[in-house]
Amino acid sequence: MGNSCSSCCSSCFGKKNKNGLYEPLLQENEREAIAELLQYLENRSDTNFFEGKPLQALSILAYSDNVDLQRSAALAFAEITEKDVRQVDRDTLNPILFLLQSHDVEVQRAASAALGNLAVNTENKLLIVKLGGLEQLIRQMGSPNVEVQCNAVGCITNLATHDENKTKIAKSDALRLLVDLAKSKDQRVQRNATGALLNMTHTQENRQQLVNAGAIPVLISLLSSPDADVQYYCTTALSNIAVDASNRKKLAQTDSRLVQYLIALMDTKSLKVQCQAALALRNLASDEKYQLEIVRCKGLPPLLRLLKSSFLPLILSSVACIRNISIHPANESPIIDGGFVNPLIELLAYDDNEEIQCHAISTLRNLAASSERNKRAIVEAGAVERIKTLINKVPLSVQTEMTAAIAVLALSDELKQRLLSMGVLDVLVELTSHPNLEVEGNSAAAIGNLSSKVPDYMPFVKNWKTPSGGLERFLIRFLSEDQDIAFQHIGVWTIEQFLDGGDERLISLIGDSHPILESVQRIVNKAQTSKAGQNDNVEDMDGDINAIAKRVLYTLQQVSSKEFSKKTNSK
Repeated sequence: MGNSCSSCCSSCFGKKNKNGLYEPLLQENEREAIAELLQYLENRSDTNFFEGKPLQALSILAYSDNVDLQRSAALAFAEITEKDVRQVDRDTLNPILFLLQSHDVEVQRAASAALGNLAVNTENKLLIVKLGGLEQLIRQMGSPNVEVQCNAVGCITNLATHDENKTKIAKSDALRLLVDLAKSKDQRVQRNATGALLNMTHTQENRQQLVNAGAIPVLISLLSSPDADVQYYCTTALSNIAVDASNRKKLAQTDSRLVQYLIALMDTKSLKVQCQAALALRNLASDEKYQLEIVRCKGLPPLLRLLKSSFLPLILSSVACIRNISIHPANESPIIDGGFVNPLIELLAYDDNEEIQCHAISTLRNLAASSERNKRAIVEAGAVERIKTLINKVPLSVQTEMTAAIAVLALSDELKQRLLSMGVLDVLVELTSHPNLEVEGNSAAAIGNLSSKVPDYMPFVKNWKTPSGGLERFLIRFLSEDQDIAFQHIGVWTIEQFLDGGDERLISLIGDSHPILESVQRIVNKAQTSKAGQNDNVEDMDGDINAIAKRVLYTLQQVSSKEFSKKTNSK
C-alpha cells in the first residue's frame, strides 16, 4: 500500500497539456504537503503521523477539493493505521470522517478502512461515535461498492464491542442494514455483518432490538454457510439470543429445524463452531420443549463425543448442555442408556475447571431424581466412591451439589444399606458442621433419608460419637433453639426415623443423651406456650415439627418406662 500511496501523491503534481507542459493543478500549500508527506513516508518508522506536521500535511490533502489528493490522504491513513494503532484525538479523526463523505469510491474505501483500524482502540471507539462517525458509516453501508460496504461494516463491528456504543447502534438504522448485509453474496461483507450482529447480542435490550430488526431467520439461514467464521458468529449470536425465554419461543416459531441444524454443527470441522452449537443447545434446553426435542433429534451421541473430548471448551459446553437436558424426567433413562454415566463420573475429578465438575455432579443428581433403576445404575458405576474421595477437596459449589446428589440417592430404599456400607456416614456427619448452610443442610438431609427404614442400624450406632462428636453432636446442633426451623425439623424428623427403626442400641443412645431430650422437650413446650398464648397463626412447619417432637417424646418416655420396669423386675 505504501508504493500505491507514494505513486498517487506523485501523480497529483499536474497533468501534461497538448504542448507537453504541466498545468499547475494544486495550490502551493497542497504542493508542500505532498512533498512533506512523501518525505515522511520514506521515514515512516521514525514518524508519528497523528500529530504535528505529518498530521497537518495529511489534513491539507484530506480537505482538498482535488479528489486525487483526497485519495492520497485516505490511502496514507489506511496504510499508517494498519501498522500503528493508538489512541488519537479529534484532530486525527476529523479529516478521516471528512473523507468518508467523499463521493469517490476509492476515498470512501480507504477512509473506512482507516477508521476501522483505529476503532480497535477502546478510547477511539467512543470518540468516533461521539464525532458522528456512526451516521457516516451507516451511509457507507448503503454503498453499491462491496469494498466500501465491507470496510464500513467491519468498522461498526469494532465499534459494537464497546458497551456505550451498543445502545446507540441498536437504536440507529444500523441494525436493519446489518441484517440486510448479512445476506450479501460477498462472503467478506457477510462475515463482517454477522460479526457485528454477534456483538449486539450481549445485553437483553440489544437482543430485543436485534430480534425486532428481523435477525433471527437470517442468522438461522446462515448456519449452513460454508464459511466457518460466519457459522461461528451466527451460532454464537443465536446462542445469546436463546438466553431470553421470549426469544426461545420466537426461535421455535421461526424454523422448526433449528435444533437439527445445531446438532449437525456439533460434527463440523471447526472446534469453535462445535462448542457454540452445544452452548446454543444448552440455552435452548432451558425450556422443556427443547429438552425433549434435542433427545428426539438424536442430539445425545454428538454431545457424548464432545463430552469425551480432551479440549476443555468442548467438554464444558457439552456437559452444560447435558445438564439442562437431564432436567426432564423423560430424558433420564435415554441419557443413562446412552453411556453418559461413566464419563460424567470421570469429570467429577476434572479439577482444572470448577464449572465442569459442577455440571457433571448436577447432571448425575438430575439423572437419579425419579427412577430406582437410574439411581442403581449411578451407584453401580462408582459415583458414590468417587464423591467420597473428592468431596473434601472440591470447590464449595461442587461440594454443595455432591451432598445434594447423595441426599437424592439416599431416598432409594433399595440402596440405603449399600450406601451405609460404603461409609458415607463418616463423610456426611463431618459435613453437618460445615460453615456453608447448603452443604450443612444437604448433608443432614442425606442422613435423614438414610435413617428411614433400613434393615440394619449398626452404621448409625457406630457413628453415634464419631467422627467429630458423631450423630449425637449433629442432632444436638440441629435441635438448638438458635437453629433455623428447617434444620430443627430435619433433626427431630431424623430422631423419629431412628425410633421407628426399632434398633434398641440406637434408641438407648438417644434416650441417654440429655441435650437431645431437653431440646425435644423444649420444642414441645414451645408449642404449648404458643397455644396458651392463643396464637392460631402457627406456620405449617412449626406445627409439623411440634407434632413430630410430641411423638418422639412420647416414644422415648415409653422406652424409659419399659427400661425402668425391667430394672425393677430384675431386682
